[in-house]
Amino acid sequence: MAQLMRQLGYATMGSNPLLTSRHMSVMAKVLRYGEFGEPAKVLQLQEEPVPDPKHGEVLIKTLGAPINPADINTIQGKYPVKPAFPAVGGNECVGEIVAIGGGGSSSLKVGDRVVPFATGLGTWRSHAIYNANQLMKVPDNIGVAEAATITVNPCTGYRMLKDFVTLKPGDTVIQNGANSACGQAIIQLCRAWNVECVGIVRDRPEFGQLKDYLKGLGAAEILTEEELRTTKLFKDGIFRKPKLALNCVGGKNALELSRQLDQAGVMVTYGGMSREPVTVPTASLIFKDLRFVGFWMTRWTKENAGSPQRSEMFNELFGLIDRGALKAPAHEMISFENYTTAVTNALNIQGFVGKKYIFQF
Repeated sequence: MAQLMRQLGYATMGSNPLLTSRHMSVMAKVLRYGEFGEPAKVLQLQEEPVPDPKHGEVLIKTLGAPINPADINTIQGKYPVKPAFPAVGGNECVGEIVAIGGGGSSSLKVGDRVVPFATGLGTWRSHAIYNANQLMKVPDNIGVAEAATITVNPCTGYRMLKDFVTLKPGDTVIQNGANSACGQAIIQLCRAWNVECVGIVRDRPEFGQLKDYLKGLGAAEILTEEELRTTKLFKDGIFRKPKLALNCVGGKNALELSRQLDQAGVMVTYGGMSREPVTVPTASLIFKDLRFVGFWMTRWTKENAGSPQRSEMFNELFGLIDRGALKAPAHEMISFENYTTAVTNALNIQGFVGKKYIFQF
């Protein structure tokens, strides 16, 4: 056991280091930054001792922590959330509980896999102390990549599909950025709920390969931005006119997306990758009665931290993963020590599909 603990990064001092926190000493690796800027320049990998967990706290060893665009934007100072310095990057992770503070926890035990149930905790660290009520237990059969990425993109897609329009089997949803991690989750959720999902992507040399990949996930059809302008999929009745449009691009792309909406349809904007504003034609408001709304998962989480809707959402998502109906996005596991490469490439997508980097420890 002592040899195993040393391999995991623990210095053992007693006969039962897993269960008794006062018998262990942990050195954590942490990615910190003390100012806003480009992540590769301002992030520093540091080592620090981790204190014993107190009553109501647990110590976890991180197994995987993804890099999301919002994480990069936060470090750049371009995101609405402005952390206090020094700050630790990251908002998602999955970890294994290795110690529980005095008094224990009625719902968690050593060996459980957990994900943070709160935002802004700073998850880019090899070990961390969390309050037990900040964590959610993950079923044992959920993979590291699926668990590490569960709280942002699948939840964003889930809420946007559930909260703005009542969708029935056979209805159509249209989305841009369909090859993003969130777009891939939306496609799979639509398939699971028998909703047709038409995805829009930028044209590229590998478009055929990308189209096959996304249709393999369950997309009803994939169009380039140019094809969207002239498509007759909805006019000719191949698919029902979309009730819901999901926009993470903005600009002309969002305008073309809104033109496909059915009467009284809704466009939900949750990103702006083009950095261009969403333009709404007056006629769309008056004669088609379209609605244009925004969505921010961070706000929803804060407002619904203890709501039954949140528990229901995770139970359904875990069930879909268990059945193989919801998979992690295209991703690459990358060593925590190789963080410079990871954060540099996180917003510079290589290849035909949006690839998410996930730190492994």
